[in-house]
Parts: sequence; structure tokens; C-alpha cells
Amino acid sequence: MHKISDMTKKRVNVITMGCSKNLVDSEVLLSQLEKGKFEVMHDSNDTNFDAVFINTCGFIQDAKQESIDMILDYAEAKKRGEISKLYVMGCLSERYQHDLEAELPEVDRYFGKFDMKAMVEELKVTYHPEYIYERKITTPSHFAYLKISEGCNRSCSFCAIPKMTGRHKSRTIESLVLEARYLAKKGVKELLLIAQDLSYYGIDIYGKNRLAELIERVSGVEGIEWIRLHYLYPTKFPMDILPVMRENPKVCKYLDMPLQHISNRVLKNMLRHVTREETEALIAKIKTEVPGVVLRTTLLVGFPGETEEEFNELTEFIQEQKFERLGVFPYSQEDGTYAADNFSDKLDEETKQGRADEIMEIQQAISAELNRQKIGKEFRVIIDNKEADYYIGRTEFDSPEVDGEVLITSAKELRKGDFVTVRINGAEDYDLYGEVLA
Repeated sequence: MHKISDMTKKRVNVITMGCSKNLVDSEVLLSQLEKGKFEVMHDSNDTNFDAVFINTCGFIQDAKQESIDMILDYAEAKKRGEISKLYVMGCLSERYQHDLEAELPEVDRYFGKFDMKAMVEELKVTYHPEYIYERKITTPSHFAYLKISEGCNRSCSFCAIPKMTGRHKSRTIESLVLEARYLAKKGVKELLLIAQDLSYYGIDIYGKNRLAELIERVSGVEGIEWIRLHYLYPTKFPMDILPVMRENPKVCKYLDMPLQHISNRVLKNMLRHVTREETEALIAKIKTEVPGVVLRTTLLVGFPGETEEEFNELTEFIQEQKFERLGVFPYSQEDGTYAADNFSDKLDEETKQGRADEIMEIQQAISAELNRQKIGKEFRVIIDNKEADYYIGRTEFDSPEVDGEVLITSAKELRKGDFVTVRINGAEDYDLYGEVLA
């Protein structure tokens, strides 16, 4: 193993923790540094770098601890002389910078979430805001995330994200179309539109929601074949996107809409500004307006004061709705949130985790039932990779990393990013099996 002083090429490694929104920030940083003649790598296991940036997550306690552990690991690498400089960026650094500086002085410098110019210039590289859309793609080259806004104006009582990201700030339609064109030229065929809150897009800069228009404009970019929507709130849901989803063949019939809970009392305490009745009416409207749509949701269990009866109401709701995709988190008390400051009737960790496990057992059975119904049907599938004897792909109803996959046999060779028609001939709880039709 050689030391930093032995290297003639400037090398930087960016480690990304947390969500896809952080990943986009890392890709921007990688691109800017690469323009400055650095050799850049992402999530590399190598330790021989001039500098390492750790892009941290501050979402919940477990995620924060993972980020801290990663910082500690690289602090040790720095002590061994395997890296020269260690920098920390992202959500955890944005919120707890002074605490981190006191507790982990081994880090050379902490940056907030929006300090891109300072990060780039720290390494004596000229910052080019005019090329901010030219990201270095770290996902497989056929799909990429398109972050359409930053920040959140919601005030959910359990959530600390607005304290890290600030208020909602939309990007212009023109800048997003420009970025979509750039990504398409790089071979991207599937765009995943992401934000803390897609439902608020455009209100801050245009005076009204313009998500539907944005989707239509991006769908006109040559080379883009799938557009997928992540994180729409049920409160003030932008209804005008539904005709677009129904009629535009490039828009996946897939909606990621975190509901968090269904009990009216819990929803009120969560400051979600929606009722069970309104939620059920919205789901019915979406399914009527977009036949065949798949809904993905996320739930939060063990919120302070959640009773056994309210939890049972939630499980019954899940069994009634039969969501195709569902995730669940046990409540995590986050400093400075309304819930942490105003609710004392906390549930123990064992109860919270037990409730989360019970919901996933219910969802596993629902997913298995829905998957069995797909046997014998045909789907358009995008190929992600190959593992052993199977090509691994996804339907329009599956988002990368969070949803199921289709394990495919094919008599002909397939490439990443290919679209093929697959007949399903087998099903497991979350994954499907199929064969390519000639």
C-alpha cells in the first residue's frame, strides 16, 4: 500500500450516505472536481486518496449513527496516512456542525448541505455553476435521479428534515429540461423525479403547482422513455398530474405517496393536515383516474401515544387497500421536532419494532398474493444487470433499490438498459420470474 505522498494523480473519493437526493449532490460534486482535473471515485473501498468527502444523512437516529461510524472509520484511515484530507458534508453536518467539530476534530472541515462552491474551492478548483446540471452519474447509466426541488414547507411533527433543508425551493422548468437532455445524451432512459415534496413543485417560483407541466416537458426529451414520481404528499395533492399519468406513455403508472398513518388522531398529532376519509377518497380518485396504477407508500408506527386500537386500525387499512409497495419505519425521536417537544407518552423500542415487523408480515403476504396474479401476463421490462443465470430487470411498477425485480431467462444476449417484453412464469413474495418473448 502506498502513501498519499507517493501519488502523482490528485484523487478524491465521495462517500454517499442516505437518500437519492444526497446522491444527486454527490454527483454534482464529483463532476465539479473532475472538471478541476481530479480523478474522482464514488463509494470506493480504496483508501489512497488526497481527499475523502462523506455526504452524511441526518434523517433518523440509525442513519445518523451510520454516518458517524463512517466518519470515525475514515478518521482512522487519515491517522494511518492512507488519506490526506477528510471532509464532511450533507444533512448531519448541516444540522450538527458545531457539535461535530467539537467531538470529531480529526475532520479537516465540515460543510453544510448547500456549500457546494466552498467544497469545490477548498480543493483549489474553480466552481462552475453554469455546469451544475452536468452530473457524474453514479447509478447504472440507463437510469438517473432528477432532483426538482430542495427543502420542505410541511410541518410534520415527527420530521427534522425541514430543519436541515430549509424551505421549499423549486428549480425552474427550463433548468430541469436542460439537465434531462444532458442525462439522455449520456444514455439515461429512465428518470426518477425526486424531492422532499413533489406536490409543492413550482408554487414558490410560479405561484402555482406546475408539476404536470414539468412532467410533460421532460417527457418530450428524446431518449427518455420512463418517468417515475417519488414522494408526493396526500395533502393538497396535484390532481392535474393524473391525466398526464393516464395518457402519457412515458410516465410510469407508479406513485410514491407516503401516508404515515390512517388514524385521525395520530394524523392530527403528526400535523399531517389530512384525515382518513380524505386519504381514502384520494386513493379512490387516483385509481379511478389512472387504471392500473401502482401505489407505493411509507408508514410510521409507534408514534407517541399510538394506541393498540389505532395500530390495529392501520393494519386493517393496509389489508383493505392492498398496497402493491409498502415500507415502514418505527418512530424515531428527533431533536427539536414538535413531537419530541410536546409528546411525553413515548412507546418503548420493542413495541415500536414489533409493530413495524407485524406490518411487514402483512405486506409480505399481500405482495405474494399480488405477484401470483401476474403469472402468465406480459410486461415491458428494463434490464438492470445480469447475475449468474438470470438477467435482472424491472417493470414500470418497480423503482430501483426499493422495489422488487424480475429475474429473466433469455435465449439472446441482453444489455443493460434494454427494454424487452417478458412473460411472467413464476412469483415469490417480492420478485418475479419470467422469460423474454422472441
